[in-house]
Amino acid sequence: MIDRQVFTWYSERLERRLPLVRWGHYGQPVLAFATAGGDPEEIERWQMIGALSGLIEAGRIKVYSVDSTAGRTWIDRRDDPLHGTWVQDQYDGYIAREVVPAIRADCRSPEIEVIATGASIGAFNALASLCRHPDLFRAAICMSGSYNLEDFVRGHFTERFYFCSPWHFLPNLGEGRQLDLLRRRFALLAVGQGRWEDPGETWHMAGVLGAKGIPNRVDAWGPEWDHDWPTWRQMLPHYLDELTR
Repeated sequence: MIDRQVFTWYSERLERRLPLVRWGHYGQPVLAFATAGGDPEEIERWQMIGALSGLIEAGRIKVYSVDSTAGRTWIDRRDDPLHGTWVQDQYDGYIAREVVPAIRADCRSPEIEVIATGASIGAFNALASLCRHPDLFRAAICMSGSYNLEDFVRGHFTERFYFCSPWHFLPNLGEGRQLDLLRRRFALLAVGQGRWEDPGETWHMAGVLGAKGIPNRVDAWGPEWDHDWPTWRQMLPHYLDELTR
């Protein structure tokens, strides 16, 4: 039986109570971001925790998952896109200043670094967390990523959105501590070539990272791999096994 626990608190940043779910007892902390409309238990319902059970039970990883608060706002076309940008920025602060400290407290390690992961918009959040906070995250495993969210802002391109989006801010990121740290991190960008996939976004994002000297790798899976959970259930155990040896 995999050890499972739910932590819940009120986030002043996002003005609501939000859960953080954890599976496992020991090992490298992995923060899984939900897909656009997902909740923290999405990865359990879609059998991802089962696919990771060998690594979890061996004490190699502890998996944490958070709500897709920002993603849910983006896909609600009734919402003001400026509000969506605000939520995305606040969500980033929630991850860095609330979720990561909670993970570190649970791991009883005040400086432990986290691996971020996610699929679709979850991949965007995983990569954004790594790029904005390389002092907190050591790697990102991004699956079937949607990295350019510009369509969601519907012409309301603001400075706040710019700094939320690695697609946009990384090309102009100057030399300094953030870039120095990023050059010691790693982004793994995996994408299928089946239905609903867009490999072009993945290759563009890899080019942006590479141009700044940020270590990354694109793994292009074949045409039988769709933008869907069966693909991601194959990808994530494979890559977490690689990164936690």
